[in-house]
Amino acid sequence: MGQLIGFALTGGEVADITQAQNLLRGRDFEEAVADKGYDSDELVQFIRDEGAKAVIPPRSNRLHKRRWNKQAYKDRNIIERFFCRLKQFRRIATRYDKLAERYASMVTVGASFVWLSTEL
Repeated sequence: MGQLIGFALTGGEVADITQAQNLLRGRDFEEAVADKGYDSDELVQFIRDEGAKAVIPPRSNRLHKRRWNKQAYKDRNIIERFFCRLKQFRRIATRYDKLAERYASMVTVGASFVWLSTEL
């Protein structure tokens, strides 16, 4: 089961890829596994500059398709399972909290419960 190592709150209209470099910077990792929404030359180059491999499938409209490890990409289901577990907390899934500070606190508490439940 995957675990939360960091997150950033943004507005609902902001694309997730805008936060990717900030969340990866300074971390020690060998591979960055993400879906097609994270396929950008800038992000892939950033991951390579960090000394890691980008396991991100190319978008279908890409002119020059790059190679990616399909076997390693299968591990992305761990990320999806983590988010499904986190969204079991209704307060997180429906965003009851209007203040970002309170919502971030609830995400942290929810991630802690997910972590504790996998340790038992």
